[in-house]
Amino acid sequence: MFSSIIQFLVKAAKSPDIRKKLLITAVILVVYRLVAHIPAAGIDRTSLQALFSGSPLLSLLDIFSGGTLANFSILALGLTPYINASIIVQLLTYVIPSLEELSKEGEFGQEKINQYTRFLTVPLAAMQSFGMYSLLRSQGVIQSLSPQALIALVATMTAGSMLSVWLGELITEYGISNGISFLIFAGIVARLPVTIGQSATIITTSDILKVGVFLGLSIVIVGLIVFMNEAVRQIPVSYSRRLSKIGPSTSYIPLRLNQAGVIPIIFAVSLVLLPSLASQFLSGVGNEKVAQFASSLAQSFNPNTVLYNLIYFFLVFGFTYFYTSVVFNPERISENLQKGGGFVPGIRPGSQTAKYLQSVLNKITLVGAIFLGLIAVLPSLFQNAIGIANLAVGGTGILIVVSVVLEITRELEAQLVMKRYETLLR
Repeated sequence: MFSSIIQFLVKAAKSPDIRKKLLITAVILVVYRLVAHIPAAGIDRTSLQALFSGSPLLSLLDIFSGGTLANFSILALGLTPYINASIIVQLLTYVIPSLEELSKEGEFGQEKINQYTRFLTVPLAAMQSFGMYSLLRSQGVIQSLSPQALIALVATMTAGSMLSVWLGELITEYGISNGISFLIFAGIVARLPVTIGQSATIITTSDILKVGVFLGLSIVIVGLIVFMNEAVRQIPVSYSRRLSKIGPSTSYIPLRLNQAGVIPIIFAVSLVLLPSLASQFLSGVGNEKVAQFASSLAQSFNPNTVLYNLIYFFLVFGFTYFYTSVVFNPERISENLQKGGGFVPGIRPGSQTAKYLQSVLNKITLVGAIFLGLIAVLPSLFQNAIGIANLAVGGTGILIVVSVVLEITRELEAQLVMKRYETLLR
């Protein structure tokens, strides 16, 4: 297996265009990781590390940021504001007619929507920067800053978040894979050695069996993720005899079982952590009733509670259907098939084809949504089953890592095939 992977990478590296993309991606990644170690000013590092070590919630956020949050680097916010802006803009496309029309205008419309998303990211990053400052001040990690110092801190954090977005878009345009997903993937991988080291220090001889179970389940989970990402329902499409003379008379519409990828989990994480963050902030307020409310809120939304995991599961479930409806439009597919003289055997062209595609999509999305929801709550299930909290597998992290690796592999394979066809045409 490893030899075939090495051979594939060597073959990909022989292509000048692919080699250039790999080099650009590597350079941008190095720049991103170097900037991630530039600390913001005015933070007590010792108190900050103590706060993160005692909070599973903040530790989870730190894993997604690639360690930039625990060090409070200028990239501490990471891509979270951009993800939140994407959620808001996608929801607004269903409410504002002009945005809905833009979403139907192909590449031009998508570029305008991306531009609006970037504009919205700036105020969201500024608000989240101030919220992070307020949270750390309430916990005694940072002292009250003067208005000038506070403005400088918020501006620095906002600029760091926009720099992350810019680097991600550079990878998307000039490198390989989706840049935003790739940077999240790089942050998770960069954090793995620290997580493994922390887990190794607490493992005793009596935990060897539990570690073996953990490794076995991890392999099974990775296999399931690969299977679900690669599973495709093929809808046969036939063409009229007139068109079949110049091409194949039958083709397929591939409907992936996991059509939405990792986006629903990333969206859900951004929302499900809000109550816990609010409780962290309110716990430092002097009012006794507010502090009691914050304590009960923190207990209810602890990552190990049933309520937290149920809300997390249903958020992922709902976002899977929502994002699938955004990326796959049965009516548009049906219209394009009808214009091209294609039809699904046994189904009338037009609205009947759209209804059929929607029905099939709903059924396979149900399986994909349940799978993503289970992957999301996987860490808590592991903690309860194995009994070692530090060994809890980050289901979201595994899903992102495996999905990005598969996406990169598919893109490299597609480019190699394209190069082969170009060589034949010459």
